[in-house]
Order: sequence, then structure tokens, then C-alpha cells
Amino acid sequence: MTLLITVFAAIVCTVIWYRKAPESEMKIGILCWMFWGASLMWLVDAVFEYAELGAEYFTPAPADMLNAAFLGLSAVALGLAIWLVIVLIKDPRGVIRKQLSGAKR
Repeated sequence: MTLLITVFAAIVCTVIWYRKAPESEMKIGILCWMFWGASLMWLVDAVFEYAELGAEYFTPAPADMLNAAFLGLSAVALGLAIWLVIVLIKDPRGVIRKQLSGAKR
């Protein structure tokens, strides 16, 4: 479940990035790299877990599926939070600079 959630987030993010690629002012490429990296990490984890469990890997307990779903959603939320901090620090549209310079007057 974790792998599916992060792959879905990576695909959606990549489509958004591809549509906005020439502009790239919101640093969506960074978000894509984070989600694809997490997807690759959980793919490797799934391969090793399948090697260990065999066919049992495909019949997880409902509690395990719920935990994996929460972990996947948490990973996506953490990736979005990190991306948001990066965007706020880089301030590509200058919104924060304008607000801070306007507040100093």
C-alpha cells in the first residue's frame, strides 16, 4: 500500500511537472525526485519482503494494510511539507519578499 501511494503521488507530480516544465518556477522537479526516490525505496523493500515471505506477501492482514496506508500518506505529507519549505525559502514569485518589505515601511 505504501508503494502504491508513493508511486501514485510520483506519477501525479511528474504529470504536473511535465505540463509546467518550461516555467519550473515552483520547483516541482524537487517534489518529483522525492516521490520517485521514496517509490524506489519501497519497491526494493517490497522485493526483499517478497523474497522473505513468498506468496504470503500478497495476503496482508487488514491492520498491516492500514498501517502501510498511513505510512504512505505520511510520506507524501512529509514530502509536500519539505517541498513547501523549499518553495518558501526560494520564494520564486517574490511574494514573501514583498510582504516583508511592505511590513518594514
